[in-house]
Amino acid sequence: MKPAPEATTQPDRSAGASPAVAGVPRPRPPLWATLVATFFGAGRLKPGPGTWGSVAAVILWALVSWHIPPANRTWATIAVATVVTLIGIPAATRVSRTSGLKDPQFVVIDEVAGQLVALIAVPLGWKTFLAGLILFRVFDILKPPPVRQLEPLPEGFGIVVDDLAAGLYALAIMHLLLHFRLLIG
Repeated sequence: MKPAPEATTQPDRSAGASPAVAGVPRPRPPLWATLVATFFGAGRLKPGPGTWGSVAAVILWALVSWHIPPANRTWATIAVATVVTLIGIPAATRVSRTSGLKDPQFVVIDEVAGQLVALIAVPLGWKTFLAGLILFRVFDILKPPPVRQLEPLPEGFGIVVDDLAAGLYALAIMHLLLHFRLLIG
């Protein structure tokens, strides 16, 4: 007669998974989706992966934007934010599906897109970049209406679009600060 199996002390990792998939390893997303969704690993940094994604976006955009002629910067920012959004939605969708999470914290391409929106037509300078970063993070965390209402949209669309809305709030406040000369670039 066989002895009774010992009770395992391993945690139950199937929480939230349907019984049909509990214990079955999830497939990995394509490498391109992981690189894009985590913004080349910025989303793996702790604490606050969303803040790290925003900081990485601001630093990279600051370095790139100095090489764009001033007359083209606004359209370049809009174009890059659009491309990031169009690539980010399917990347976030694939990574979200394979992780089993609706909006994984390590997916930060949404912060990158929203952060770029917050920097549209903003003069180059450390004060404006810092203000844009702070404003975007505040609106991304607080999620005033209708930002929070956009989160339930399906898959990568819901992951990214709420951050675009937070970026629009930050953009509006940023331009009010610039207009009233409360912030000088």
